[in-house]
Amino acid sequence: MARSAGRSRPPDPAGPAGGVTSEPLVMRRVLIGIALGFLALFLILPLVAVFAEAFRGGLAAYRSAFDDPDARAAIRLTLLVAATAVPLNLVFGVAAAWAVAKFRFRGKSLLVTLIDLPFSVSPVVAGLILVLLFGAQGLLGPWLEARGLRVIFALPGIVLATVFVTFPFIARELIPLMQDQGTTDEEAALTLGASGWSTFLHVTLPNVKWALLYGVLLCNARAMGEFGAVSVVSGRIRGLTNTVPLHVEILYNEYNLVAAFAMASVLAGLALVTLAIKSFLEWRFAGALASASAR
Repeated sequence: MARSAGRSRPPDPAGPAGGVTSEPLVMRRVLIGIALGFLALFLILPLVAVFAEAFRGGLAAYRSAFDDPDARAAIRLTLLVAATAVPLNLVFGVAAAWAVAKFRFRGKSLLVTLIDLPFSVSPVVAGLILVLLFGAQGLLGPWLEARGLRVIFALPGIVLATVFVTFPFIARELIPLMQDQGTTDEEAALTLGASGWSTFLHVTLPNVKWALLYGVLLCNARAMGEFGAVSVVSGRIRGLTNTVPLHVEILYNEYNLVAAFAMASVLAGLALVTLAIKSFLEWRFAGALASASAR
């Protein structure tokens, strides 16, 4: 008789009950209900409330909130800061991930720890550190002021604060993937005569493109929504150094609720778009990993 043990299917990890554990069906439904209720209470309802309050006065009132020159200035500044901070973090994130994943050098663990530093430091503390360094009474402030360079209460300070709080996102998305891929492909390309720059463009970058886009997306969303560090270094000068989050707070404190929620809906809409693109990138990223493992 031919042995069929080698063809036998492995046991289903879900088990006969359809789950990895043996909890009864009622318990699973209760846990799922609790999770869905938590998401509805703390995520879905706040988003619905933001858009409901924004359109409570009608479409005309909603549109009038963006006719304010200060509101348009806040939107322009937010876009400008994001457009400056994200490319800087892109360069740093790719370089740091490439160095950590592809090379061995003394101090690698220290570099990884420093990359994670903004996750453990409060954004307000980061803003205060920048004030101590570049403020009028700071370490470098008088030297910069003497040369006509202003950092704090100006665009450079806002960009620095945004870069600090967002620079781990791209590097942290790339490092695990690059470490998992190893250096085999790059070594093969170099053996065949490719230059280092050509190897990066045609081998390394295509292998990490979805993770890179995912990190850029998260970095951009955080850059546009940053409040703590920016509020410290911006000075909150209306029409000049107010980003959208800061402008929302000013309008809310002035009891201009329709305009405040209208501006907040911009950030909420950005969050929804980010979520949609994030889901798409995760799907493509999972598909790319599955194709790579199949090969």
